Amino acid sequence: MAKVLMKGNEAVAEAAIRAGCRLYFAYPITPQSELIEYMAKMMPTVNGCFLQAESEVAAINMVYGAGGAGKRVMTSSSSPGISLKQEGISYCAGAEIPCVIVNVQRGGPGLGDIQPGQADYFQAVKGGGHGDYQLIVLAPSSVQEFADMASDAFDLADKYRNPVLILADGMLGQMMEPVEFKPKKTDEEIAILGEQHNSWCICPNQDGDKKHHHEINSLEIDPLVLEKHVIKLYEKYAIVEKNEIRYEEYNVSDDNEVLCVSFGTASRIVKSAIDELKGKGKSVGLIRPITLWPYPYEQIKAAIGPKVKKVYVFELNMGQMVDDVKIAVNGKVPVDFFGKVGGIVFTPAEVEEKLEKCF
Repeated sequence: MAKVLMKGNEAVAEAAIRAGCRLYFAYPITPQSELIEYMAKMMPTVNGCFLQAESEVAAINMVYGAGGAGKRVMTSSSSPGISLKQEGISYCAGAEIPCVIVNVQRGGPGLGDIQPGQADYFQAVKGGGHGDYQLIVLAPSSVQEFADMASDAFDLADKYRNPVLILADGMLGQMMEPVEFKPKKTDEEIAILGEQHNSWCICPNQDGDKKHHHEINSLEIDPLVLEKHVIKLYEKYAIVEKNEIRYEEYNVSDDNEVLCVSFGTASRIVKSAIDELKGKGKSVGLIRPITLWPYPYEQIKAAIGPKVKKVYVFELNMGQMVDDVKIAVNGKVPVDFFGKVGGIVFTPAEVEEKLEKCF
């Protein structure tokens, strides 16, 4: 398929449909409104269900129901809307419901503004809802990657029976770039995807030899039963940590004097600064975590070469991922941080200026 020029919000919606998503529930909020508008237009053309819920709380509980029926289901929102979904997200994690959630982040806290930000990191990777649970969290940095992650997210959700969160931002949602889509799944392929959940989902509920009644539930009154369930969840998370860590290395070598860590669209700005410094004969590397959970702790540690004097973290927040970077570095070298908030995005020149002072 030839590449097409699309906004990130529209590209991830189209990719989700191609990946077999036929149920989508959401409530509009800027800067992800194009996503819900695209779904409203396109879902009927594939015999899917689009429903604008009365609230974000309603939307995530519709996701719980559809995912519990073994269907590929997605919801999306932006920062304050994702906050409203947190109880339902915890329910989905507790009941092991496979589903995909897209957060096109904006400035906060509170209603904040509609400009891009990355201040939902803690909420995404440290459990924004209650209880012990983890989401698989993917962080795209381009429209192409945003689209590709829709397919990957559904596959991961099905594989591990776990919610998957795609953590984008307003810049990525609104920018337009060329994107090439994966082939559409056929109706037969989508039916097979649903059948793989028949051992646990509430459908089908048939008579005869195949009769079964499955319960989708996150309530356990007996503390011993709940403890056993949570331990089982964390055994699953350990498998995810072993198999699903994803990251990108950019200009990483033994000659690096500084190692940068950045995720999402912020990493693109850092790459530009690194290219400028490379032209001046200065060696700076970048590790870009693609999975924010599971997090590439060991990969960051391994990238600290013999000449590295400092690790520099760049985020569009007041410093959130920097805590995980410090865990990875474990005191080996100093860790510094630079961020912008309120929807303000740092420039390559600002990043370059910070890095210059490290030499």
